Amino acid sequence: MSLDASLLSVLACPKCKGPLQVVTTPEGFACSQCQLLYKTDDDIPNFLIDEALPWKAKGTSNGSSSSH
Repeated sequence: MSLDASLLSVLACPKCKGPLQVVTTPEGFACSQCQLLYKTDDDIPNFLIDEALPWKAKGTSNGSSSSH
């Protein structure tokens, strides 16, 4: 999906109004704050909150705990 950088700067998460990032697999837009993926089918984004999928950014983990 080819997207102009100025357009991406205007797009916001429909739920929290935070920034979105382009994701290639699966194709769509992801919000790291809400941890939702808004999929794109045939280059048409679906920004319906009820149809968003759970998404976790790569490189983040919840299993990091410190033990003393």
